[in-house]
Amino acid sequence: MAGRVRLVGMEPKMQSAQPELCSDPQGAAALFEQSVAIMARLRAPDGCPWDREQSFDSIRKYTLEEAYEVFDAIERRDFPHLAEELGDLLLQVLFYAEMAANEGHFTVTDVLDHLNRKLVRRHPHVFGEEALRAAGNRAVVEAAGSSAEVLRNWEEIKVAERLAKAAGEEQAEEKKSRLDSVHRAMPALAEAAKLGSKAAKAGFDWPTWRELLPKLVEETAELEAEAAADDPARQPAVEAELGDLLFTVVNLGRHLKVDAEMALRGCNRRFRQRFEQMELDSERPLEELSAEELEALWAGAKRKLAEAEGRP
Repeated sequence: MAGRVRLVGMEPKMQSAQPELCSDPQGAAALFEQSVAIMARLRAPDGCPWDREQSFDSIRKYTLEEAYEVFDAIERRDFPHLAEELGDLLLQVLFYAEMAANEGHFTVTDVLDHLNRKLVRRHPHVFGEEALRAAGNRAVVEAAGSSAEVLRNWEEIKVAERLAKAAGEEQAEEKKSRLDSVHRAMPALAEAAKLGSKAAKAGFDWPTWRELLPKLVEETAELEAEAAADDPARQPAVEAELGDLLFTVVNLGRHLKVDAEMALRGCNRRFRQRFEQMELDSERPLEELSAEELEALWAGAKRKLAEAEGRP
């Protein structure tokens, strides 16, 4: 029989084997409370000027950066670094929650309550019927006996949650856009490719990749015109034009059957290798070299690496 669980101060279930390191809920709770208090202090009227100036829009780019740094630490199995990066990612959650509280939207308590209820609601095979009802689960799914069944139950409960949410919301009378099926919660390069692909199914697309080349020239010229103004007030327009250029490049990749994210990651890897080769080949610090000398080093590094890989 599944154990009872309280949504606040959950009682841990007994485990057959203890890992070498065990979670300390009380210690974690005390440290989390301290983190929340520190974040509130930073955003207070007499807190940090930089933190007080931030908005949802200004820090969202850091959220992506922190998520990618977590991803990188996992790939390298750098667990000491991963612990630090997870802390940085948690900071983003605390920052958003504190800003939302400042504006009267919600608090970090609401964030945790949503999370805890969802975890209980989606694990009926662990927490039992009473805990599920407390978490808002209307239908109890049969206990799962394997990871495959757990995943199937998870998906069924997610579907039920979406249906319940849709039933409780007023549905717009006008027809929804076909682009609504493209999730916004994905890397921008992937979203751009999917948006282009979805629009193409409606006939809104370039016939071939060759027609995209003049579009690249057009978008580059528009970006150049905005950037040439050298006016801080035009910065949003510069950002918009750069976005248009990137969107065009991503869709050029789609026509060429090239994933833009993978293409850019490959380019980043090659840039690292070539730059490191420049550092090795130079007899002086790169900062002391002229532009012509740097360009010659770059060309030499490209040639040397290509020869090492057996490429022409």
